[in-house]
Amino acid sequence: MKKAVFCGGCFWCTEAVFKRLKGVFSVQSGYTGGFIKNPAYREVCEGRTGHAEGIIIEYDASEVQYQMLLEVFFATHNPTTLNRQGYDVGSQYRSAIFYADEAQKKIAINYIDFLESSKVFENPIVTTIEPLDVFYRAEEEHHDYYDQNTNQSYCQFVILPKIKTLNQRFKSRLKSKE
Repeated sequence: MKKAVFCGGCFWCTEAVFKRLKGVFSVQSGYTGGFIKNPAYREVCEGRTGHAEGIIIEYDASEVQYQMLLEVFFATHNPTTLNRQGYDVGSQYRSAIFYADEAQKKIAINYIDFLESSKVFENPIVTTIEPLDVFYRAEEEHHDYYDQNTNQSYCQFVILPKIKTLNQRFKSRLKSKE
């Protein structure tokens, strides 16, 4: 199993998207990139820790490549807004890739260069690429949030459109529904 860490705004959104992909064994919401140990949700939400909300993915590289994970990441959030995703504002909602090794770093840099040169986005990509240090698992109530709260308005208006994008653009990459 390999690991990938992405921060694309609210971790409820990114978790809901990535757990649906073939080859993804697990997705955990949490915090990374900050300066205090064992941060709590309230501290992170208040922007006092330097951490971003993110996910750590365990995946089988024989089923899904890191490049594909990047494609999904960039297709399901806005990488051009600094410290913001929709109404979620603050550095805790920044767009960031935390690489586990030099190969991931190189792939991420090359993919962003491709997106920029292809003018996929109207504005410049502000996603940072940073070395992974520590990933702190979020509190239990944040795991599987979308699947447990699908009728909540945030889930309907913010998360569901991301899942629809995933379903439309990456249909062949989705886990089969059992």
